[in-house]
Amino acid sequence: MSRQELLSPEGLRIDGRRANELRRISCRASVLNSADGSAYYEQGNTKVLVAVYGPREPRNRSLAQHDQAAINVEFNVAPFSTSERRKRSKGDKRLLEISSFVKQTFEGAIQTSVYPRSQIDIYIHLLQHDGGTLEACINAATLALVDAGISMMDYVCACTAGFIDETPVLDLNFVEESSIETPDLTVAVLPRTGNVALLQMESKLHSSKLDDVMELAIEGCKHIHKKLDHAVLAAANDLAEKLSQ
Repeated sequence: MSRQELLSPEGLRIDGRRANELRRISCRASVLNSADGSAYYEQGNTKVLVAVYGPREPRNRSLAQHDQAAINVEFNVAPFSTSERRKRSKGDKRLLEISSFVKQTFEGAIQTSVYPRSQIDIYIHLLQHDGGTLEACINAATLALVDAGISMMDYVCACTAGFIDETPVLDLNFVEESSIETPDLTVAVLPRTGNVALLQMESKLHSSKLDDVMELAIEGCKHIHKKLDHAVLAAANDLAEKLSQ
């Protein structure tokens, strides 16, 4: 697919959004009673479910760290998440790659020293895929970790941005990020300090364009932060109502 098809002369993308528009976001916390923390997150047609367990005793005691918690991340894709139905093995390279990115992101955000000799498990399930998988996983995991009461430095908010027809575009969908001509940058930030927790690039982007694309992605992170904060407050209000009954 050519870049001309991805962005119309009127500045509209294939899904009707303008270059600086996010897809519709819907999220809520405390969706699973069996987990210590959980969250359901939709961004456009990408849908993610996350469950958090811990801090708890490590399954393998030999891997326990005396001064901090170990973070374990497992990412799975539902066979029905795309039109091409296939079951991925746990050793799938892409699954391991996303798990690694999520783990690296939260190792710098979770206050692991508060939970020595313990383990925090983050289980991520991709229910439907329409682009922006990594950003959706990070945002959903943030919501689930907050729901579990895990001590964190700040929220971690992630967003993607790309470059189409000399125009920075926000929050790429599947068709846009699948184009070999479209660079795909995922940025995760801690909103209060502005510190970058993750910077991951798919494809190539000229250095002169990087600042504009990164700035747009960070602006998207700020809007996502408001959505996550609203979901946390809604879950807290629901809990307060249940306790008062």
